[in-house]
Amino acid sequence: MKKILSVILAGLTFFTIHNTKAEEIDMTGKKVLVVYFSRTGEQYSVGNITEGNTAIIAKMIAEQTKADLFEVKLKNDTYPAAYKALTEVALSEKKANARPEIADDVENFADYDVVFIGSPNWWSDMPMALYTFIEAHNWIGKTVIPFVTHEGSGLSSIPSKIKTATGTDMLDGLAVYGHVAQNDRAQAKQNVTNWLKKLGF
Repeated sequence: MKKILSVILAGLTFFTIHNTKAEEIDMTGKKVLVVYFSRTGEQYSVGNITEGNTAIIAKMIAEQTKADLFEVKLKNDTYPAAYKALTEVALSEKKANARPEIADDVENFADYDVVFIGSPNWWSDMPMALYTFIEAHNWIGKTVIPFVTHEGSGLSSIPSKIKTATGTDMLDGLAVYGHVAQNDRAQAKQNVTNWLKKLGF
């Protein structure tokens, strides 16, 4: 039992040492970017939508932080609009560890100090296209902040996956229900505002 406790404590110590606290970073004068992936069409609990859940939150963050905004889009978007079919494609890509080709890229990525990464929660992970984007860039010296839209799974392991993929400092992420993003914009905005305040924005 003592050995197990020691292993757990060691893991907690590692987490504490390698995760940056918001109060340790001065956001004044930082150049900020919001990168996100989002889908329209049929979505769980909100029906057919014309603006993606993650897109809604991304725009709120960009507005409040005066950040630049970049949407990761597929170069050849053949994803189905139907929800169940989309989940099947998402799972297939995850199992294959796919890296779908994306349509565009951020100009002068090196100039940004802080990067928010926004994602829907697909099988407790990001859509594979976000890995395509992440792996195309050098993240050394940047502060990364995740945000996720979901319908019950929360952040899941997405922050740890982003941390592993970027290899850089992370701040606490935000999880917002998709139905809140779609149907209660005032509440979603308040959630974003409270979170950003804690992060020093």
